[in-house]
Amino acid sequence: SVSIHPLTALAAVWNALPFGDVTPWWPDTDTQILFGIRLPRVVAAAGVGAALAASGVLFQALLRNPLADPFVIGSSGGAALGAALGALLLGRHVTLLGFGIVPLLGFAGAFAAVWVVYGISRHRGRTSISSLILAGFAVGSVAGALNALVVMLSDQLRLRIAQTFAWLLGGISVNGWTPVVTVVPVVLIAVAAAMFLTWRLNALAMGERQAARVGVNVERTRLAALVLASILTALAVSLSGLVAFVGLLVPHGVRLMIGPNNRLLLPAAAIAGAAYLIVMDLLARTVLAPVELPVGIFSAIVGSPLFIVLLRRARGSYDF
Repeated sequence: SVSIHPLTALAAVWNALPFGDVTPWWPDTDTQILFGIRLPRVVAAAGVGAALAASGVLFQALLRNPLADPFVIGSSGGAALGAALGALLLGRHVTLLGFGIVPLLGFAGAFAAVWVVYGISRHRGRTSISSLILAGFAVGSVAGALNALVVMLSDQLRLRIAQTFAWLLGGISVNGWTPVVTVVPVVLIAVAAAMFLTWRLNALAMGERQAARVGVNVERTRLAALVLASILTALAVSLSGLVAFVGLLVPHGVRLMIGPNNRLLLPAAAIAGAAYLIVMDLLARTVLAPVELPVGIFSAIVGSPLFIVLLRRARGSYDF
């Protein structure tokens, strides 16, 4: 990859502002790389990190389970199956709105899996937490098995499947601004909409009966939280594939620092998730340069010890 000095990058960004007035000493190619490749990637990483962290907060509050993450109810298996089918049937070069077919069908697979889980777990107008988790495990297992079957039956398309597998490992790889400006604004809207649920989620933490006594419609709140969390997860998948651990580590870390109040936790986790994934993506690109590690793998390698340290420092004071 091309190396651009940090001062050059700052000067180029300043020069692009309406009031910027710097005489360029750098080649035009640096400007094109910075604004056409690097900056879209940074914004995409921020959007994915915010989406996964906010989704993690919603799923943990919705399921009342501190081990829940954005992929807990089958969305990862659905995304993998959709991506594999896209690579097998249509190839990676079909695009729509700047997205390849693999990310698009990964988005569709993740979203579809969540709604299959919701349909299975819903009974007589009610949805139990345990049935959501169990149905998610079952649907994720079935999707994973079907994905393995697709890979086994496609020997003549091994290259496509290998490329799809690389995408599933997680990586912020966007071509220009089109996919970024399509996804990131929707992420911001979804996070803003989720803020209206935070007091209801706080009430649900006290139990369904207590929440109902203070005027919370439990089923509608669960449905709204599930919709928003699913949208955020699927949007993240469409940009980056499956980036593990962000939706688990970041909400936990922020909760340990500021407490379980979702009104504060949700925006703080979204901001922390954005910053975390920007740093992880930068390190994944530079630590073994010119080899670029998948950010999903790097995030798990770095995040796991950090998560253990956070839990050790909590010394039993963790509250959910």
